[in-house]
Amino acid sequence: MPRKTYVIGVGMTKFEKPGAIEGWDYPDMARESGTKALADAGIDYREIQEAYVGYVYGESTSGQRAVYELGLTGIPIVNVNNNCSTGSTALYLAARAVRSGLAECALALGFEKMQPGSLGSTYDDREQPMAKHFLALAEISEVLFPPAPWMFGAAGREHMQQYGSTAEHFAKIGYKNHKHSVNNPYAQFQDEYSLDDILASRMIYDPLTKLQCSPTSDGSGAAILASEDFVDKHGLADQAVEIVGQAMTTDFENSFDGSCKALIGYHMNVAAAQQVYDQSGLGPEDFQVIELHDCFSANELLLYEALGLCPEGEAAKLIDNGDTTYGGRWVVNPSGGLISKGHPLGATGLAQCAELTWQLRGTADKRQVDNVTAALQHNIGLGGAAVVTAYRRAQR
Repeated sequence: MPRKTYVIGVGMTKFEKPGAIEGWDYPDMARESGTKALADAGIDYREIQEAYVGYVYGESTSGQRAVYELGLTGIPIVNVNNNCSTGSTALYLAARAVRSGLAECALALGFEKMQPGSLGSTYDDREQPMAKHFLALAEISEVLFPPAPWMFGAAGREHMQQYGSTAEHFAKIGYKNHKHSVNNPYAQFQDEYSLDDILASRMIYDPLTKLQCSPTSDGSGAAILASEDFVDKHGLADQAVEIVGQAMTTDFENSFDGSCKALIGYHMNVAAAQQVYDQSGLGPEDFQVIELHDCFSANELLLYEALGLCPEGEAAKLIDNGDTTYGGRWVVNPSGGLISKGHPLGATGLAQCAELTWQLRGTADKRQVDNVTAALQHNIGLGGAAVVTAYRRAQR
């Protein structure tokens, strides 16, 4: 019988433009986020029995080097790389360790120290992991480099052609997320822009302008997970947040069904979300707050449909009705999302976890959503892996 699993401590650094802080290296980032998570949980590092450490750009065993900033206790430390879903993959693995009984307390930590500019490949002497996806998209769309805005922009154009969404709908998502980030001291950007500003910013790949695209970032996030026995033993019920559903999916055959949205993970997202709804007994209508993977505004719009917030083709209606911000049916990306909070690949999923933990505890300050009882997280990496997690307040 799977055991109940709880988030008992979270911590993160402020996300920064790459190189903005001279000498700030990944061990410094990990020390800050990990120390904050331990302090939040009120435990000593010696109580951590396993650690899962995510990063995309780095040398082998960088995870060990990062966690050694917290202590050297000989525990298993697993290095994790799952593209942009790396942080939530580390979370998934730590949760499985606790849920299965292999550990009473586990650490998930993620970091990234990135290069400025668009993402690029590290090794050019071997097959690129996304080559199959690129070739499939090239058959149905013009080719553009760098590939990420091309892939998500093409999916946005496809939605416009099929369902009548407009460039303004996508821009409104950028407007919303930048507006939300004004109240997030951890966000890379904390500037509010008008809708005209969003639309008038530099075009990256129509309909995506610069202010609708996530930046490269440096930063780290951490979460400590524990069993019910551990929570009871340490008197942590008042701050514990239960993971009530969690699923990871990878590409299915229909990822190559000839549509742009499939190539950016639509079917993976649908399947992962449905598994979480089945596990938790919760549906989209039961959540008040959602952190989802808005690497580009086009992805957020498509995720409204993939996560079941609305029927396929009707995401634009949610935007027009103000259903995804304060005062609406859900608050989506109160942190500012990837677009404005930033996107250090290995840390993103753990920053989402931290935000939702704070929301469920009622400690999110000016970002606090009213009457939060359940929260939903979505994180995706192309190539591919989607991770969806549902949280609720611990039953006291």
